[in-house]
Amino acid sequence: MGLVAQRHRHSFTDYLVVEEMSQVKHEFLDGEIYAMAGGSILHAGLTASVLGALHAQLRGPCRVYSSDLRIRAGATGLASYPDVSVVCGDPELDPESKETVANPVAVVEVLSPSTIDFDLGEKFEHYQKIPSLCTVVYVWQDRRQIEVRQRVGADWQSRVFGAGERARLEVLGCDLDVDAVYMDAGAV
Repeated sequence: MGLVAQRHRHSFTDYLVVEEMSQVKHEFLDGEIYAMAGGSILHAGLTASVLGALHAQLRGPCRVYSSDLRIRAGATGLASYPDVSVVCGDPELDPESKETVANPVAVVEVLSPSTIDFDLGEKFEHYQKIPSLCTVVYVWQDRRQIEVRQRVGADWQSRVFGAGERARLEVLGCDLDVDAVYMDAGAV
């Protein structure tokens, strides 16, 4: 008879303890804790470029946050660190963590080769369950391309923007100039 390895299912509280003690960020989903890989120079540059562009345009009750802000999809339990998050109004904190926000209005993911399928697929499915979330932005590293997925009523619509275009984020009243995002990040 063969041995079957049993996976340990962690609680969100277990995950928070790991996060508090670790130098590395982790995501949490379905009782599993996943270490996040470090990003490339281009990933860091694109993240900073988008964060700066949004920060320069946002006024009033909306604030832009770096990847140090953890968000949680309460309906599914996903806890993650989007590359950029925007919260409008007061942050609503997760009931289990005063350092986790449950009401982002927009998130930005700079797509990495190792996570692109998860980010565009399953992770987006979790994001869709966050009632406050209206916009998810994807920034490619291998080409000048920004995809904006926006909630329109009960549906999500997607539009891809390339070189020479401006990606409109309706809910924020902001634009991302595709060429400027990539040039500011040092991308050719």
